[in-house]
Amino acid sequence: MRISTLIITAAVSFAVTAAVGAILVPILRALKAGQPIADIGPTWHKTKEGTPTMGGLMFIAGMVAAVVLAGARWVGKGEHSHIFILLFGAIFAAIGVVDDAAKLRKKRNLGLTARQKFFLQLAAAVFFVVTMQFTGKLSESFFIPFANVTLALPKPLYLPFAAFIIVASVNAVNITDGLDGLAAGVTLPAAVSCAAIAFARGNAAPGFAASALAGALVGFLLYNFHPAKVIMGDTGALFLGAVICAVTFALDMPLIIVPLGVIYIIETLSDIVQIIYYKKTKGKRLLKMAPIHHHFEMCGWSEYKIVGVFTGVSAVFAVISYFAAV
Repeated sequence: MRISTLIITAAVSFAVTAAVGAILVPILRALKAGQPIADIGPTWHKTKEGTPTMGGLMFIAGMVAAVVLAGARWVGKGEHSHIFILLFGAIFAAIGVVDDAAKLRKKRNLGLTARQKFFLQLAAAVFFVVTMQFTGKLSESFFIPFANVTLALPKPLYLPFAAFIIVASVNAVNITDGLDGLAAGVTLPAAVSCAAIAFARGNAAPGFAASALAGALVGFLLYNFHPAKVIMGDTGALFLGAVICAVTFALDMPLIIVPLGVIYIIETLSDIVQIIYYKKTKGKRLLKMAPIHHHFEMCGWSEYKIVGVFTGVSAVFAVISYFAAV
């Protein structure tokens, strides 16, 4: 695998995403596929109501086109991991489409129930892990970053371990998707880092997928940067989380998602801690609002500043992740 291949893959993904966006956004507007805004959010978010959702379809299209083109010759050599990564992302995107469609139909920011989403995501995670193992693309061994050791888990332990990481990661990305450009911005450095890790380790398939994701996210940010012309919706957020997580599994280092996804983890923990604190203190709040990006909003930070700082932190940890993995 050459670095030029990764760059071309990212460029194709960017171009297709940008082109699809130019067509998709007007269509979504015409269909009145506007995002409902929850009443519990910051009051100024009401100005975003009606912004077209399901914009994740554009970077899904970009990534599919780039991976299929770049990875075609590798399929003949028996390398299919990039196809599995795409299919896995597509399954989660389908769950997101159902959720987004339900929100639009009900005209409120509530689609599938938490229980429904959990069981659908769990089933998708188990399907991915079992399929990858059955085809020999995934082992029960995984690399532990920083320690530079590989640990093997028995199959009965590996499956629940893998399913937990996948479902937790996907939902963490979904929680992060709360401001214009935030989820895409913090995921971009993680995707670049995964592509670099794959290149350094000579693992072509995850490299194609990661570089395609990076290019697609840049293309999407043309439309999603504040003020957003389109929102990725659960369609895009679940796809993002699934793909970035699937790439780490294809690299046999799922735990690298911890430093790579440090913002996801902080966002999720802020939500959990807020709920626990609220219940324990009978109504008091530790943060002005959760997840933590809303807390900073309530403190007076602009969306530009929050997205910039969070993306910067993600970039730093993406570099750390690279050196921990190679």
